[in-house]
Amino acid sequence: MRRVSMATRDELVAVTAERYARAGRGERGLILDEFTAVTGFHRRHSTRLLRSGIPSRAVGPRPGRRVYDDAVREALVVLWEASDRVCGKRLRPLVPVLVEAMERNGHLQLAPEVRVGLLAMSAATMDRALRQARDGAGGRRRRRTAPSAAVRRSVPVRTFSDWGDPSPGYVEADLVAHSGPTAKGSFVQTLVLTDIATGWTECALVREQGLLVEVLSELCKKMPFALLGFDTDNDSVFMNETVRDHCTAAGVEFTRCRPYRKNDQAWVEQKNGAVVRRIVGYRRLEGLEAAAALARLYDAVRLFVNFFQPSFKLAEKAREGATVRKRYHPPATPYQRLVADPRTSEEVRLRVGALHATLDPVQLLRTIRMVQARLVEIADRPVVGERAKPTEPSLEAFLSGLRTAWREGEVRPTARPKEKAERLRRRPDPFAAVTAQLQAWFMAELWRTSRDLLERLQAEQPGSYPAGLLRTLQRRVKTWRRGEAHRLVFGTATTEQAMKGDAAMGSGV
Repeated sequence: MRRVSMATRDELVAVTAERYARAGRGERGLILDEFTAVTGFHRRHSTRLLRSGIPSRAVGPRPGRRVYDDAVREALVVLWEASDRVCGKRLRPLVPVLVEAMERNGHLQLAPEVRVGLLAMSAATMDRALRQARDGAGGRRRRRTAPSAAVRRSVPVRTFSDWGDPSPGYVEADLVAHSGPTAKGSFVQTLVLTDIATGWTECALVREQGLLVEVLSELCKKMPFALLGFDTDNDSVFMNETVRDHCTAAGVEFTRCRPYRKNDQAWVEQKNGAVVRRIVGYRRLEGLEAAAALARLYDAVRLFVNFFQPSFKLAEKAREGATVRKRYHPPATPYQRLVADPRTSEEVRLRVGALHATLDPVQLLRTIRMVQARLVEIADRPVVGERAKPTEPSLEAFLSGLRTAWREGEVRPTARPKEKAERLRRRPDPFAAVTAQLQAWFMAELWRTSRDLLERLQAEQPGSYPAGLLRTLQRRVKTWRRGEAHRLVFGTATTEQAMKGDAAMGSGV
């Protein structure tokens, strides 16, 4: 096996040959021992190299090595085009069939030596001979293997049915993008970890692979149990040497799901919707301000979800014909499952029990609601303009509001639809100078149509108001007529009708 490259060998020969020529008999033996140990060459071959120096090698193709001439290559290009430009491996078995068919139909006439050359050519030689033609044809180059492909092959696959009953510490991981309706640009992403045995969920902000390892280390400090397994999807954020080597060094079992099989990560996918999307919503979050607010939100969410949010866990599933029957364990919080698990150490039980005794669920929920309102303000600011900062109610006011919060509908600010910007007039009002006059004519003769009013205006000011403005005037007269009808029925126009009339005149409708 060659231990050094050709270039390195030439450098070693150039450096050692001069010293070898000046050395004595005993020293030459030592030089040979050193040279053969480095290069792995035979001793006699090393002696010849050091005596003769670097052999002169001509640059360019070797003379006399070309087997197939230009006629064979031109015939190959014709066959390649006739085969719809297939690759060499597919073209090689097709050549005899294609030559026979094209000669039979009078499309091709080959000399005997050209036919022999085509039938003897290998698939690799065909690809080399067609390289220039393929590049000139402008075909799409073969996609290179992604850098993460080698890492992906080294990470074992774990499917949904392979979990069994793991002990606490085996988690699934996934990323949730807070990009809103478009994935362009930079935006905040959430790393979600879900424990298989207990449902314990941790959330953090991360995207780049180097930062992922740091965030994962910090999450391991927050989790009440040691991280034993790390199961991810095939995203390049996870499938890289940095994450793989970190898991190997930490003694964590690193596995992945099958590509395009989200059911292999059913636990974390469920938490993506039940925790992240339910609490954070679908708005676009970008910038340091949004990231800081989201980090503060997750500090309260992890305690509220893991200690005060019961969830179901599948116990068994049976298929009866076309019916699938599922049985679930009684609902319990991740904290309760962790304490009840016999594999949990007494130290962990005491630590999480002491933390649970200090938590106030109402205080945590109040913090969540305040940060949710802050996130909505940050996300919607470019649309609705500057708004007053949401007021933070006291704990007593928040607690008293829980009794009647159901009357207001959706209470999570992040679940409310994004406010739309008010659509204002984009062109100048063509009737701005004569609006009062037109309205006076209309009020004096309510039976007049919009066309009558426009013709009267054109008669008084010829050339100033073309007939194309009729539709604009019709919308405005319709608003005046609606307000006058309301006044006749109810005695006076309501504030809402007045506001709509003013808005209609301002927007040209």
